[in-house]
Amino acid sequence: MDVITNLINQIDAWVWGWWMILLLLGTHIFMTIRTGVIQRKIGTAIKLSVTKDPDGEGEVSQFGALTTALASTIGTGNIIGVGTAIALGGPGAVLWCWLTGVFGIATKYSESLIAVKYRVKTKDGRMQGGAMYALERGLHMKWLGLIFAIFGGFASFGIGCATQVNAIATVCQENLHIPPAAVGIAVAVLTALVIFGGIKAIANVCEKLVPFMAAFYVIGCFIILCINYDFIIPAVVTICKMAFTPGAAAGGLVGRGIMMAMQYGIARGLFSNESGMGSAPIAAAAAQTRNPVRQALVSSTGTFWDTVVVCLMTGLVLVTSIMKNPAIDMGQITNGGVLTTLAFQQIPVLGPVILVVGIISFAYSTVLGWAYYGERCVEYFAGRKGLVPYRILYIAVAVIAPVISLNLVWTIADILNALMALPNLVAVLLLSNVIVAETKKYINNLDAKDDTEIEIIDR
Repeated sequence: MDVITNLINQIDAWVWGWWMILLLLGTHIFMTIRTGVIQRKIGTAIKLSVTKDPDGEGEVSQFGALTTALASTIGTGNIIGVGTAIALGGPGAVLWCWLTGVFGIATKYSESLIAVKYRVKTKDGRMQGGAMYALERGLHMKWLGLIFAIFGGFASFGIGCATQVNAIATVCQENLHIPPAAVGIAVAVLTALVIFGGIKAIANVCEKLVPFMAAFYVIGCFIILCINYDFIIPAVVTICKMAFTPGAAAGGLVGRGIMMAMQYGIARGLFSNESGMGSAPIAAAAAQTRNPVRQALVSSTGTFWDTVVVCLMTGLVLVTSIMKNPAIDMGQITNGGVLTTLAFQQIPVLGPVILVVGIISFAYSTVLGWAYYGERCVEYFAGRKGLVPYRILYIAVAVIAPVISLNLVWTIADILNALMALPNLVAVLLLSNVIVAETKKYINNLDAKDDTEIEIIDR
């Protein structure tokens, strides 16, 4: 067993090595240039995200599709993941994480655009889309679409379900003294009540849950930053300085140099917002929208909120709290979860509450979002007959997740996430001319309706 574990860990280290980081970041920068710096439209995109488009064809509102995507991306990685980046890469990792989000907006826009452009409709009126359909219909590479769908379906059990439910169980046991087994059953029941209702039920829950949890967390972080106000400017200076140079700062913070800061900051940023992974476009394809550019802009705001706002807030809270509280011994901490817990515990009453509510709500929303992604992937390679078995297995994983060791599960899911990204990036890069053409066609006329007929499939 140790041999297998070591082999899987080596594969994980390789697939998430520098080549993958450079490929993803390179795609972010390339698509930023190709789309004419689409980030400049983020204000318009945010306005569109809360605007209903009843004239558009789709299953759920633009906001419903966005919150379903945000449900899966705003997860424990936004809290614990940022702590991991700081613990291993130093405070400078926060800057690289943030920059990854800024450039990642262009990739999220691009992958969502082709997901909507090449989406199809089933005979019973359900919209299907994502990297698999873009590969099949845009590039005639169905074999690669099948590979993406298989990786995505299996990854959902790990990163979308098991690891998230385990995080909920851990925080409930440590702070509320609720047995892990009881948490697993409760989460499984709540998940079953939602996912058997399909995308509309998932979107309805996410429309209510995601804005609440994000607002609660951001407001809580803002209050903590007000408490730590005297360390905000020193923290920003420290983050910017240590993104490029090694050294020490108040609170035992240590800059580990540009390479370490980049590696962990970029990796956590990519993992947090999922730009380039191909997951969020699956939800975007179900949106009611007049044209691909309109929904692509809405989807791009997911990366903005997830990394540019939420991850930055977490980073500032952690760094200011560490600098203000010398009791946090950075020399003894290499675990992001431990660092995050210690930092939030320095704030009486408010800190632990924000941490507990944040992790529970973020993790549960991720369970719902990834359930939808997994369903669409399974339906692509197994047909509709695979949906009920998939849902039953997904719920079963939620039940057992709190009482099993997840180190190996997490690593395997991490590998599958990277393998998902490769076919998706092939689609984005090879269809970049299509993305540019569609952008030019609709960017200054967002109310124009796409007259391309959506293909009806027998599935």
